[in-house]
Amino acid sequence: MRRAALAVAGLLLFLNVPLAGPAAAATQQVMMQGYAFSPAALTVRVGDTVTWMQHDEAPHDVVTTSAPVAFRSPQLSAGQSWSYTFRQPGTYQYYCSVHPDMRASVTVLPAPTTAAPPKPATTAPKSTPSRATSAASASAAAPAPVATTSPAATTSAAAAAPAVPGAEQQPAVQQASAATPATLDPMLLVAGLVTGIAVLCLLLLSSRRA
Repeated sequence: MRRAALAVAGLLLFLNVPLAGPAAAATQQVMMQGYAFSPAALTVRVGDTVTWMQHDEAPHDVVTTSAPVAFRSPQLSAGQSWSYTFRQPGTYQYYCSVHPDMRASVTVLPAPTTAAPPKPATTAPKSTPSRATSAASASAAAPAPVATTSPAATTSAAAAAPAVPGAEQQPAVQQASAATPATLDPMLLVAGLVTGIAVLCLLLLSSRRA
């Protein structure tokens, strides 16, 4: 397992792929030697720290002349140092107030941003139609009932209509009588049936006597 981990780390270094984890803040140094700042131009990122090391016998300091955030160091003697951490991007021009010919600059870049992982796609839950919605849809889809009128209703409506002066009433009476079918009395049907049976019995008796 250890050999496999070392092999993976070597492969990542060979491919120049950075390992996971936040980038650590760096520390840069500027030498104050020979009455000059070295390097005279330095580029760092937000969060980095710059340390000025004093190697001359004469005192030096660091004073900004044009910068997003002004700063000033105390006078440094030989062997002393002073550090400053940059929190805001921009270009910082500075010099030594004791020796104005000593000038330099620091360019501060924004901190690297890591891309946020994409959010998983979410699907909206399916909405189930309620019973009221289903009933409304069914009622909307059902055909409307067709109004029908019976002959009796037509006859009663015609009889209830007001009479017009000068119009003849006889056709209306005939139409009403024609519309109502004739009904038979049940007693008449029973009497006819009994009469038929009696005649049939008489015919049978007469045929036997003959």
